[in-house]
Amino acid sequence: MTIFLVKRFFVFVITLFVASLVIFFLLEILPGDPASIILGIGAQDDTLAALRLEMGLNLPAPERYYSWIKGILYGNFGKSYTYDIPVYSLIIERLSLSIPLALLAISLSTFLAIPLGVFAAANHKRIADTSIMGFSQLGLAVPNFWFAILLILFFSVKLGWFSAGGFAGWETGFGAGLKSLTLPAISLALPQAAILARVTRSAVLENMDKDYIRTARAKGLSKKAALWRHAVRNALIPVVTILGLQLSFLLAGTIIIENVFYLPGLGRLLFQSISQRDLVVVKNIVMLLAATVVTINFLVDIIYVIIDPRLRDNS
Repeated sequence: MTIFLVKRFFVFVITLFVASLVIFFLLEILPGDPASIILGIGAQDDTLAALRLEMGLNLPAPERYYSWIKGILYGNFGKSYTYDIPVYSLIIERLSLSIPLALLAISLSTFLAIPLGVFAAANHKRIADTSIMGFSQLGLAVPNFWFAILLILFFSVKLGWFSAGGFAGWETGFGAGLKSLTLPAISLALPQAAILARVTRSAVLENMDKDYIRTARAKGLSKKAALWRHAVRNALIPVVTILGLQLSFLLAGTIIIENVFYLPGLGRLLFQSISQRDLVVVKNIVMLLAATVVTINFLVDIIYVIIDPRLRDNS
């Protein structure tokens, strides 16, 4: 177990290091000068030179990379060119929306998809199975931004139950903030639930044909008990894998939904920073998202060992 964790942690550190190199040097080769974009076309040469000096653009790329990584390790993410405030403050402010949105979406997806997937597997080749898989196929086919627009038209425009966009803010109360995130979370959860339901169904069906299930049934265990005590538990590894990937996506891939609902989240901040060529903000957000994905994968590896003791012997 210890060797397994050490190996995974080593891979975790190397992956973060490689990701930081890729992010930095890809942004370095982008065309355009951030100082020219900030000051405009008519800026004087001496003014541009002074701003480049202030932004550290006159330093060699390896030195800028070292300063960037050192700043991240010490919690200094630099100052935004556009907003003229510390990047750390910007990210913390936007994460207060993006993290609850991702957690709400993944919770809706999990509580909907896993019972439906298990129910479909338990009723294999029956009308319930066919209906659930048909709806899951529809969920995969419908783009989440189009589904978001439909939700706005029905629940906001027609019924008036929710606002069409914007975020009330947590300072107005937890209920008001949660209500603002309900429609966006449903829009994000639908396609994720469709994927998770199909994976759960396939994993449970695969385990239902195993010898240990037949042995449990032969010993007098009911079909329902064998399903939930044995088949579902052993089907959790692929389900946990998908959940980890989905949580990573929901934290990093909400740009479109945040723009549809006009939410001031991390994805929208990244989109705005790219359009304004605010490289300090872009670098730190992308690095944060990459670190989040790698960390979640590392935690998923640990959960594998907890779920399946056989992996401890192989590690």
